[in-house]
Amino acid sequence: MALGGTLKIKRIKRQRVPSGRELSIWEMLKYGFPHFGLSREVALWRFKNIPNLWRGLWRIALARFFGLPHFYGQLVLTVFRGNGQVVDLGLASLRVITTTGVNYIVDAFQNSVEVENMKFHGFGTGSGAEAVGNTALGTELTTQYAGDVRPTGTTEEGASANIYKTVATLTPDSGGTIQVTEHGIFSQAATGGGTMLDRDLFTAVPIVAGSDSLQADEQITFAAGG
Repeated sequence: MALGGTLKIKRIKRQRVPSGRELSIWEMLKYGFPHFGLSREVALWRFKNIPNLWRGLWRIALARFFGLPHFYGQLVLTVFRGNGQVVDLGLASLRVITTTGVNYIVDAFQNSVEVENMKFHGFGTGSGAEAVGNTALGTELTTQYAGDVRPTGTTEEGASANIYKTVATLTPDSGGTIQVTEHGIFSQAATGGGTMLDRDLFTAVPIVAGSDSLQADEQITFAAGG
């Protein structure tokens, strides 16, 4: 008797967030909120992350509606698993530019600091909500970093000339499974110091040291208005 059977293959298309330009409010919802067509893992993560994304989204919507000048960070996360799987989590946060960050930019106008040094990506496990007064991550990684220093990001202009874009990848070499919940851009590679430009909080992303990586695509948008 011949054996038979059927095989069903479901192809899940990667949904990448458009990079280097400002997203419309509709696109922010599309790439940050859960919807049909996503994998169960991504949909569930986005559902849990709604409060974190919403904290920045409504502020941007108001600023655009009234034509107010504003600037904000936009964080997109992608997980690369040790088994070759790529998980596009999507838009994770639209928060927050810090007071120390804008002070650093003013200092750069006076040539006392170099603004292009804002390219080092910090990752942490803290849970406190973002605030403009933050000067550091809640609980930043230290020895878990490869080489015990923050990953160095790219420095580039977005497709829109008012966007600064930097991308870096966290590949921890120790610490077991790390529940990464926060991210920031800093002016130096060494931990425990430097000026923090922005801070983002998001639902925990488990990263296995020595196996997984987490890519952070951060855009700082300077929106004109008046």
